[in-house]
Parts: sequence; C-alpha cells; structure tokens
Amino acid sequence: IALVNRKFRVWEDPRIDAVEEMLPSTNCGACSRPGCRAFAEALVAGDQQPSDCTVMSEDDREDVAAFLGVDAGEASKRVARLLCAGGTAEARRDAAYAGFDTCKAASAVAGGGKGCTWGCLGLGDCETACLLDAIYMNDNGLPVVIPENCTACNDCVETCPKDLFELMPVEQKLIVQCKNLVHGDAAEAMCSVACNACSRCVADAQPGLIEMVENLAVIDYGKNELAGPEATARCPTNAIVWVEGQQFTKGSSESEKKAV
Repeated sequence: IALVNRKFRVWEDPRIDAVEEMLPSTNCGACSRPGCRAFAEALVAGDQQPSDCTVMSEDDREDVAAFLGVDAGEASKRVARLLCAGGTAEARRDAAYAGFDTCKAASAVAGGGKGCTWGCLGLGDCETACLLDAIYMNDNGLPVVIPENCTACNDCVETCPKDLFELMPVEQKLIVQCKNLVHGDAAEAMCSVACNACSRCVADAQPGLIEMVENLAVIDYGKNELAGPEATARCPTNAIVWVEGQQFTKGSSESEKKAV
C-alpha cells in the first residue's frame, strides 16, 4: 500500500490550504469558481487575483496577496439589479394565478397572469434562492437587493424565469428598469412605469450612450463614463433611473424610487 501511495499520490501545493483558511468560506461563487477551495487553487496557480473575491475586505485581499507575493488587483464590487419596476401598484394583471407559489411555476401558466409578459411575477423565487439574505420582497411585490449583502453570486440571475436580474458594477448607476418591447401607449397600458420608446433619454444622454433597440432603451455600459442622471430627466414613466445604493426602498412610491 505504501508503494502504491508513493507512486500514485498527487502532490498538492500546501499554500492552497493556507489561502483557503484566509478566504471567507461563503462558497458563493462570485469569483466564478464553484467554491472557496477552488478559488484558493486558482489563486495559487496564478489564474486569478485576490480582488476577484468581492466578499473579502480590502485588508483581507491585501493579506492574501502578501502571502502569495502577488498584486491584489483592483476590486470592483458588483451587485444584482432588477430590470423591472412594475410592482402590484404599477402593472396590470390580466388573470389570477392560483397554482404553485413560485415564479417558475407561474411563468409556465400563460406567463403568470401579468399584463406585461416581460415583468416580475413577484413570487420571490429570487429571495428564496439568495442564501446571503441580500434580497427581500417589498410591499409593492418587487424583490429588493441589499448591495451590502450582495456578492454577485448569480443565483438570482439563474433563478428568475423572466431573466430580469443582471449583475452590474456599482459604478453603473444608470439603469433601464424595464424589458417590455411594446411601443407607446400599449406599453403604458400594461404598466405605468414601462419604457414607451419615446427616445427622450437617447436625446438627453451623451451621444452614443443610449439607443433604442426593439422599442426599448439600451445603455452601452462600455461608455459608462458618459452616463449621468440627466438621461432620466424627461422620462415620462420613470423607466430609466439613476441608482445610488439600494435600487428600491421598502414600500416606495414611483418618485421615491427615482430618487434612491
């Protein structure tokens, strides 16, 4: 047995165990690895930088970097953003859904009964999927992400049957909170905060920052340095907003949402 063990034993760098001990042990996947152990292996191999862990504090990242003798890298915190503002107060319902109390099940039954087939169903699959208590459902039937708790683990993105969550750097503050592709009055008849394709945000933003694609305002985040709150000034429905910190406040009105 000793000879077989000596012949087939796979050597493992002892630094992996040490680095793993220095990591937060959340196994959240925000670093794009399946867990902290895999991230430690990637760090030791030089395939990633400590800054790729958005859960660690800056001091902890520097400690890992010093231990490995590498640069910590630049950390850019990402958070999940919801691309829908149509809660129970804003979005029309065409039918009552009485099946299993999940968004996935409701989505499979005529889209969940909501007038806007692109909108949030409000049954909280994302809240259930989030293991870090970074999402709660507000009084308006919309999920709210708490930026301080969010690690950009991608669970809400994968869970939402409407593909309404997107991971964004916190520096990206200009957000179109709508995915409705219907034009004009028809869009507003479905939801009072829908993008109606009026193109005012395109005109008010810096050239090339926003364009209309299939009746929806789309922001080019490659030009994020050009983004500013002026693009939201004339939006008649508050579909495009400038977000500082938390996207919605609990039980917020439309005007409060825009100010957050």
